Amino acid sequence: MSVKTAARTQSRLAPVAAGTPEQIRNVALVGHGGVGKTTLTEHLLAAAGAIPRAGTVADGNTASDADPVEISQQRSAFLSVCPLRYRDMVLNLLDTPGSPDFVGELRAGLRAADAALFVVSAADELDDSTLALWEECAALGTPRAVVINRLDAPRADLARALEACRQAFGGVDGNAVLPLYLPTDPAQPAAGGLVELLSATDPRYSDDRSALIEAIIAESEDETLLDRYLSGDDLDYAVLVADLHTAVGRGHFHPVVPVCGGGDSSFGMSELLELIVRGFPGPTERPLPECWTPIGAPGPKLTCDPAGPLAAEVVRTWVDPYLGRVSLARVFSGAIAGDTALHVSGHGSADRGHPDHDADEKLATLLGPTLAPISSAFAGDFCVVARLASAETGDTLSEQRQPLVILPWQLPEPLLPMAVRAATRNDEDALAKALTRLAAADPAVRIERNAGTNQLVLWCLGEAHAEVVLARLRSGGAAIETEPVRVPLLATFTAQARGHGRQVKQSGGHGQYAVCDVVVEPLPRGSGVHFVDRVVGGAVPSQFIGSVEKGVRAQLARGLQQQATVPVVDVQVTLVDGKAHSVDSSDAAFQTAGALAVKDAAVTGGVQLLEPVDSVQITVAEHHIGAVLSDLSGRRARVTGTEPLASDRPGNRSVIHAEVPAVELLRYPAVLRSLTGGAGSFTRGYLRHDPAPATVATALLG
Repeated sequence: MSVKTAARTQSRLAPVAAGTPEQIRNVALVGHGGVGKTTLTEHLLAAAGAIPRAGTVADGNTASDADPVEISQQRSAFLSVCPLRYRDMVLNLLDTPGSPDFVGELRAGLRAADAALFVVSAADELDDSTLALWEECAALGTPRAVVINRLDAPRADLARALEACRQAFGGVDGNAVLPLYLPTDPAQPAAGGLVELLSATDPRYSDDRSALIEAIIAESEDETLLDRYLSGDDLDYAVLVADLHTAVGRGHFHPVVPVCGGGDSSFGMSELLELIVRGFPGPTERPLPECWTPIGAPGPKLTCDPAGPLAAEVVRTWVDPYLGRVSLARVFSGAIAGDTALHVSGHGSADRGHPDHDADEKLATLLGPTLAPISSAFAGDFCVVARLASAETGDTLSEQRQPLVILPWQLPEPLLPMAVRAATRNDEDALAKALTRLAAADPAVRIERNAGTNQLVLWCLGEAHAEVVLARLRSGGAAIETEPVRVPLLATFTAQARGHGRQVKQSGGHGQYAVCDVVVEPLPRGSGVHFVDRVVGGAVPSQFIGSVEKGVRAQLARGLQQQATVPVVDVQVTLVDGKAHSVDSSDAAFQTAGALAVKDAAVTGGVQLLEPVDSVQITVAEHHIGAVLSDLSGRRARVTGTEPLASDRPGNRSVIHAEVPAVELLRYPAVLRSLTGGAGSFTRGYLRHDPAPATVATALLG
């Protein structure tokens, strides 16, 4: 690729490069949607001089939300990396989406980051979804600092927000979350400046300073520091900064920085940059994921060493109009250069429609995170590789001489189905190509061809995710329509019934003649279809018994409903009598007669529609149990029990066990999110088919 072509796709960020892994900080911005992460990223970039001025989400000119989908919806939907240089360090800011619908992108960002800025709003209460995001970080042991943003917003209350964070995230005594900076004017925090408590000498801050120092040196490797401090010794500032770095890096302490990341304000930006540089761990200080060989043998222990074996992981994939398929990768070990012979491995996602794959590929184009051409990227940094035909999000890039596999991060289970189809036959090829690109870019979506309904179903994480998936498919030029999702129905007989089938045609030449009588009776659930021959006296010649069975089974598989294909199951069909003709009887005639006999039996025997029922486990906070149970009662659910959930997460949670018809769960992810403020979750699995009430049978068939 020429430099001129690359320039067309570059962001407005200038390229930056570090000299060593120790000069890199990879930091994810995490928080609920609407707390200002993207705008905060803009102000950090502007404060460091990476951009001339901060863009806005409303204007669609931010560095991190550059995708057309994000610009049109005015919210982050994808992981993005925005590098900047501050002092002699390179800071890679990873802006992550805040909506629960894009938790897959969040987890990709946490895998690629070495620390996180956890952003909350001073104007809003901490909700359950914010606690869920904190738990996502805690489960990975990600070092975090708390950023209390939007101090200049109406109803902003720094003291209230700080106390809420201490209660929610600060442990038993709240001392795991303490301010590192405080406003010089508590009455109007955004109007003045910030004072650093570690170096503060003003007696107004003595209590806050003492609490901060005690929390920090509790993690010190020098066990005498706490005794010396309590004895009145004045500890050296450099020692306190080093212990802050240790405490944050271990994930045991989370400093708080108040900021105003909005409008034209740069309040708190320089302090936040200082914390990232001095308080956050670098890539050499964080444990790296385990790796394996493509055949499953343990691989080498990875270290953040440019001289080590190459191991990089693709954390985002997209299609660029000039570069084609583009893969953003975090380099964990080794180095990647323009002449590196790459091996691409993808393992561990076969159950989600992403088969295991391994391929050797030639590196065509190597770019930096800003899409500017670079000569190489080493351990701890990010790079962009273009035109890798087989690379998907979650894949491992290594050298052909030493192929390695890093198992991808745990992905959420998509539970919101969306049925799509090509608008015309001419669009089918375009849809197939778009689905291939979608599978490569978004491992959170599951693509399924439902055999029971013959629908193409895309399983998404939520409604916002579904909107983005549709936009991605349509951006490839295919005309795509959505249709109501259908559930796979079955049917069975409710009582014993006799059926008569007669296929007689005499119109000159070789005719058709076959008559058979059957008895159809219901069997217990799960028995399948049984065929029994009880013909006596050769009424149906032996060579045509199999023909009757074939016709019976084919008709039961097609179903007996005119509106839809609904297979009939759990019945026994007994052939009891029939007639044949020495010349006109044939295999085809008896197949037809067998099918007609089953259809005739359905008229008198009665056919019961069976709908799928799922076993569901719903995890919610205790104060949401009432609302969830009330909603379940309107979904024909049978609640089988509730139990408390043991967890380190703040607040008590419970698991509700229920059996729910699958048709009632089609939009349930969105409903549960509304009922629980985005914090509820559930799992589902097929349990059985049960008789559908007459009041809903017509709707199910429609």
